[in-house]
Amino acid sequence: MTATIRALSNSGTDPHWQVKEDLAAAYRLVHRLGLDDSIYTHISARLPGGHDRFLINPYGMRFEEVKASNLVTVDIDGAVIDDPLGLGINPAGFTIHSAIHSARPDVVCVLHTHTVAGVAVSCQQDGLLPLNQWSMQFTDRIAYHTYEGIALDLDERQRLIADLGDKMVFMLRNHGLLTCGRSVAEAFKLMHNLERSCRAQLAIQSAGAAIVPPPPGVPQKTAGQYQKIYDKLEAGDRPDIEWEAFKRMLERTDPDYRT
Repeated sequence: MTATIRALSNSGTDPHWQVKEDLAAAYRLVHRLGLDDSIYTHISARLPGGHDRFLINPYGMRFEEVKASNLVTVDIDGAVIDDPLGLGINPAGFTIHSAIHSARPDVVCVLHTHTVAGVAVSCQQDGLLPLNQWSMQFTDRIAYHTYEGIALDLDERQRLIADLGDKMVFMLRNHGLLTCGRSVAEAFKLMHNLERSCRAQLAIQSAGAAIVPPPPGVPQKTAGQYQKIYDKLEAGDRPDIEWEAFKRMLERTDPDYRT
């Protein structure tokens, strides 16, 4: 198993290609876990070596069709620089992503979803509640943005940036979920846990039973514990065995994501 993990981690000598592989993996995993929305929503990733080049999916392709080789390269305004299939991108889809990438050089990846659970919780006045271990990791770490309609107006970008601030997790009211990451892996794992938190919250609420709240201070403690783990992974202090496990799952079912 160790040899397999090492082989997958070092699969690309070109750092640009490695980002492409990881981004394609995130697209496939979002589909595999049922978090995609037809051809809509996006995952974008900043290319190494600069702050003005980004990767995103070709317009019209479903997430299970995305490969490392067919990702589109765009600049901060969404202008197409390299488009292997000639399909272009959805300009409206890049509005939110371009806002965050332009203001947050620490963010490599932006992942946005429209899931039933995520949309439902985004419509609740109190948003995500610290009801369980998954959701407690987001205590005091979620930003909220009021819905302004489909993201077609570029002037909304300044309000998106202001509302997000320095946080990595964003709940777009009446719309959906968004996570940022210092790597594709971090953005994906945050979304995986955020989505499960929303599903759990809806299940708890629909059960109608009395809810046991966590003791005072425990949600904040739990969030800090999670943050230390993410920080160590992003600093390279420990291998990201969870991300590698997800990619091994794709090797069995979607090995062409790397092509």
